[in-house]
Amino acid sequence: MFAFKLIIAILAGFLIMRTGMRLLGGFSSPMAEPPPPGELRKVKIMYRCELCGSEVRMTIAPNEDPSPPRHCMDEMTLVAPVED
Repeated sequence: MFAFKLIIAILAGFLIMRTGMRLLGGFSSPMAEPPPPGELRKVKIMYRCELCGSEVRMTIAPNEDPSPPRHCMDEMTLVAPVED
């Protein structure tokens, strides 16, 4: 009975160690290269028109920090990045 518990403990320790090493290995991988200039990138940003209250959700843009769209002849106000 003791041998069975020892084998289970060694196996569980090995699995925990392997999972931890893979998780830490994922942090050490380099970030992906950004897309070339002019190619559209995914963004999630909400803008609101201060004059009429219209809201716009921007999902793709040519860069990660796009300029705000214009509505009612004025720039829209950044509400917040959208969290999904």
